[in-house]
Amino acid sequence: MTGFALGVDQEEWCARLRTLAAERLAPLAAKGEPGRVNRPLLAELGELGLLERVFTSGALDLCLLRESLAYGCTEAETALALQGLGAHPVLRSGSAAQRDRWLADVRAGRAVAAFALSEPGAGSDAAALALAAVPDGAGWRLRGEKCWISNAPEADFYTVFARTGEAPGAKGVSAFLVPADRPGLGGEALDMLSPHPIGSLAFDGVPVGPEDLLGVPGQGFRVAMDTLNLFRPSVGAFAVGMARAALDATLAHTAARTAFGGVLGDLQAVAHRVAEMATRTEAARLLVYAAAGAHDRDSPDVPRRAAMAKLLATETAQYVVDHAVQLHGAAALRRGHLLEHLYREVRAPRIYEGASEVQRTIIAKELYRGLRAAPLPGDGPGGPPGDPSGEPFARAVAR
Repeated sequence: MTGFALGVDQEEWCARLRTLAAERLAPLAAKGEPGRVNRPLLAELGELGLLERVFTSGALDLCLLRESLAYGCTEAETALALQGLGAHPVLRSGSAAQRDRWLADVRAGRAVAAFALSEPGAGSDAAALALAAVPDGAGWRLRGEKCWISNAPEADFYTVFARTGEAPGAKGVSAFLVPADRPGLGGEALDMLSPHPIGSLAFDGVPVGPEDLLGVPGQGFRVAMDTLNLFRPSVGAFAVGMARAALDATLAHTAARTAFGGVLGDLQAVAHRVAEMATRTEAARLLVYAAAGAHDRDSPDVPRRAAMAKLLATETAQYVVDHAVQLHGAAALRRGHLLEHLYREVRAPRIYEGASEVQRTIIAKELYRGLRAAPLPGDGPGGPPGDPSGEPFARAVAR
């Protein structure tokens, strides 16, 4: 299965993307202002047809695209991914008029998209959203805040999730496409550790109507999860790309740097550390591909696989980059060094689109749900006596 062994064509395509990222995209990224949307970089991604691939590829090709770009230019990878994250709900749930208005410009890199889910009091617990869509005639008025929104406040439109109140929790959330020029919509940039653009949004009675809905009222959480289940494995691919870049830099450094009468790579402690970095990176890479393959097959276990892939890949990338910095020594801490850049970049993916702790919760819930659906042979309906994996325990974990 391609989830475990890439074909020659796929490997060659990835190699071309890595070269393209280093030679054509990285120079544009270097000219951009940290923390601001780099529109020339987006335009180049559109000109090269890479943004189009975000909307026409399956999950595995999306992972290969993000991994390869991340290896050579993390800024280009992030710009591409944010376009996909912000506009995917429009592709899947938008009306014909919404798709006609926005998607061509997003694919060309002329319009900047953003996915506005998180709030000051609702990050990992997305069902706790407080942004209110207050009924106003045939439409609504949006009142509240969003925070930690990538591409805010410079995006041209936002996929916004707000509470329309059909039911409590996730069932009361609706999704809207909100152009940036709507009256009452403001925002400010946030100065973050990682250099990509991110900000907060303020909604002061922003008007939206039925024509702005993505899907139907009360189904916005499904729109959000549909997007996140696609992009979570590819967040893992982004992390794998960074891990591979750090690993290759470490191999080159430890093979050439002399110390204690030889090269660093001759020291058993160093060689074993590099072997561990490589093994973990390859394991994460294969798990990401397997999750993407499951998504492309429309497998019912996509939520569990996607969570596993994001969890392992992002935690692995943190491990690999950290040890790469250690093996490089003080040089890796100097501003502008590849590993100094990766060290700042690698931290955020363990938090956004579901923190590592949330991924573990999803994995456990899916495992216990499967156990309840298919009890072991010879077990009663609640599992063996005294077994904590029985029905009462599983129900509590699933909530």
